[in-house]
Amino acid sequence: MRLPDFEAWSIFATVAQQGGFSRAAAALGMSKATVSKAITRLEQQIGAPLFHRTSRRLALSETGAKLLDHAQRILAEGEAAVEAARDEASAPSGLVRLAVPMSFGLRRAAPLIADFLTANPAISVEMQLSDAQVDLIGEGFDLALRIAQLPDSSLRSRRLCDVRLLTVASPLYLRRYGEPRHPAALGEHHCIVYAHSGGAVTWHYRHVDGGEAAVRPAGPVRMNNGDAMLPALCAGLGIAQLPDFICNDDIRAGRLVSLLRDWSPPPLGLHLLSPPGTLRPRRVTALFDFLVERLAV
Repeated sequence: MRLPDFEAWSIFATVAQQGGFSRAAAALGMSKATVSKAITRLEQQIGAPLFHRTSRRLALSETGAKLLDHAQRILAEGEAAVEAARDEASAPSGLVRLAVPMSFGLRRAAPLIADFLTANPAISVEMQLSDAQVDLIGEGFDLALRIAQLPDSSLRSRRLCDVRLLTVASPLYLRRYGEPRHPAALGEHHCIVYAHSGGAVTWHYRHVDGGEAAVRPAGPVRMNNGDAMLPALCAGLGIAQLPDFICNDDIRAGRLVSLLRDWSPPPLGLHLLSPPGTLRPRRVTALFDFLVERLAV
């Protein structure tokens, strides 16, 4: 029985991550020749090239792209096994990289991380705030909080709670244009749309009696962050769908009004994601468990 060449698969994952043989060799503390030989061994074993090489560019081949996820898992599992062995002898320590949506990070996650670091002084956290969907494995994140309806994936996921979407407008807007009584009426209103790209956005609704409706909102403003939409909303420029944790304070203060209260958009979930595999370093497990304790409902 011949064991898989785990070292070569790990080197392949590192070359893809670093974007070149020289950079991978420097990251791994190896010679460029050793890295090149490992890739050649793999290519001979599988009978296909993993990269297309030119004098200026290194790109994954079709085979390499298909196998990269497996290689990244092998590398991650190996690193986690080594760190788990080290962790047994000491308190959790080291860096945890966490990706969080911008508004949720500022409003909810940042205070929690302060509490976590106070209780775990040997651990450090790098928290990246962005509403873009990060690639946990490719970008080297240990954990991510994500607000979405998650598609199937190889990532490990723990659903923590529901996040309600509310349809809101300012009293000023409602005095000027009236209050919509049905989602279909939103097509006649100015809307402030949350979107990451220029493509069409659809707002979906379900009535308390079971009916469904959908509308494509249009208006003067499109933004990729919910908090950035609040000034335009409060100025009476339109109607928006926002997560409850962003707009609840403004609703309580009377700056915004919740509309279509018999109609509800499908709730999103707050999920805690981690790369595939069963092993986590203790520092990652410590933050994972802390976030579950504070955020799960």
